[in-house]
Amino acid sequence: MQRQNIFWLASTISLISLLFGYPSYASPSAELVYRLKGTITKVHSVDNQGGQSTGTGVVVAENFVATNCHTLTNSVGMNIAALGETYQPVGIKADWKHDICILRFQFLPLKPAEFATQDPSYEQDTFSIGFPGGPPKPITTTGKVKALYPMDGANIIRTNASFQLGASGSPLFNEQGQLIGMSTFKSPGRNAYFYHVPAKWIQAAMQLPDTSMKEFQSPFWDAPDNQKPFWMQVVLPLHHEKWAELKSIAQAWVKNDPSNAEAYHYLGVAEMNLGDKSAAKSALQTSLKLNKAHCGSMFALAQIAQQEGNQPAYQGYKQMLAELNSDDLELLENNH
Repeated sequence: MQRQNIFWLASTISLISLLFGYPSYASPSAELVYRLKGTITKVHSVDNQGGQSTGTGVVVAENFVATNCHTLTNSVGMNIAALGETYQPVGIKADWKHDICILRFQFLPLKPAEFATQDPSYEQDTFSIGFPGGPPKPITTTGKVKALYPMDGANIIRTNASFQLGASGSPLFNEQGQLIGMSTFKSPGRNAYFYHVPAKWIQAAMQLPDTSMKEFQSPFWDAPDNQKPFWMQVVLPLHHEKWAELKSIAQAWVKNDPSNAEAYHYLGVAEMNLGDKSAAKSALQTSLKLNKAHCGSMFALAQIAQQEGNQPAYQGYKQMLAELNSDDLELLENNH
């Protein structure tokens, strides 16, 4: 069988998914979604050239709505729409680096979402409500947490719940409908990765003083490639199958953060596709030791076991994926 990009199959909607159908995710109850839609707003902005943009916002406290700062770039006027009415903010707080803006209102008749008290975990079911594509009513998308990346005292969340233009600022909820993050950016290309800034950053931004949009600064994810976090640098080499480049970045990542399971995972994927199965297994097993719920590494090790004809190991990794209720199990079985 032709060697395949293991991680790509495990962690994104791949060719296998297209052929055999999309994995199914736990859907929130209609009652929960209905209640949470009362915390969602559409954000409208007009820039200094007359251009208009649309995003999503979520009420995070009385008279406070959180959204992404990039939806308000060069804004000279903005409002939110909810309950058939529009409301103009009287102030704005901004954490430019983390792309979080808090719009402040007076007499906003909307109840806030509840913040989660526990951090998200790998393979946790999530859902998001927002306005991808600018529809008149908010749309709900579901998915799972596929990776967590430590940064500035919290974890960037990567899910396989896709989003598009208009969804920036959409809240990401856990199964209980508690706010764990905000949909913010995605990687380029067909098999994009979808990232959400953590709720902890939103809570911190709420404590900032008011500012002006004239002070706009670019967020961390828009930095030059060589200044981006390692977990962003690995994506394009992975999707473009530039394995030597991926290996080089992953090795630098491991050296910089030797306790990071994601770093070893990407190193294992690179070694696998470069033909060194021994080095690949070593890196992937280290990834699993550091994070016992890393389904991407389980998937890759199962693929190696299958190629080597090691059925006991293959069945063992399948069982591990089943115990975590991972959608990667479906992809693995479809590729068997």
